[in-house]
Amino acid sequence: MSETKSNMTELGSTAPDFKLLNTIDGSYTSLDECKSDIATVIMFICNHCPYVLHVNPELVKVANEYSAKGISFVGISANDVENYPQDAPELMTTHAQEVGYEFPYLYDETQDIAKAYGAACTPDFFVYDKDLKLVYRGRFDGSTPGNGVEVTGEELKAALDALVENKPVSTEQNYSLGCNIKWK
Repeated sequence: MSETKSNMTELGSTAPDFKLLNTIDGSYTSLDECKSDIATVIMFICNHCPYVLHVNPELVKVANEYSAKGISFVGISANDVENYPQDAPELMTTHAQEVGYEFPYLYDETQDIAKAYGAACTPDFFVYDKDLKLVYRGRFDGSTPGNGVEVTGEELKAALDALVENKPVSTEQNYSLGCNIKWK
């Protein structure tokens, strides 16, 4: 595990399009199919990263709570499964069921989508407004494994609350910290 900071992609950039394998149901899912009229949260996550595992229970709660408010969530795993077989698509399916992901969990086999988004670590969060313009990128909250800070999702939730209330999202944002994406 190599602790890595997110790249902090430029705010206002447009969400790169994708069509990726949805490991939940075996279909291919596009950005257009996932897009919300309020906000779309693109999360680079994976099965084995201790940083993702640390936030997973609260992440599931936040995704369920804000999905009910009209925000869509998409998880994408781009890890090299040849060297990290625990992140293989069939295990993504099992993992999603075990932890309760109600959102699409997509596999970026070529890693092109992770590169297009500027993803660097897991978890890495990108929030796009109704026009698919980036309004938030960074961390879930200040908690990491072993730092003693409670997992709340407060930073991601603050951005989502602003969008639900049709208010501007604060540009004071903190980088995410996690395992590096396992590049090929």
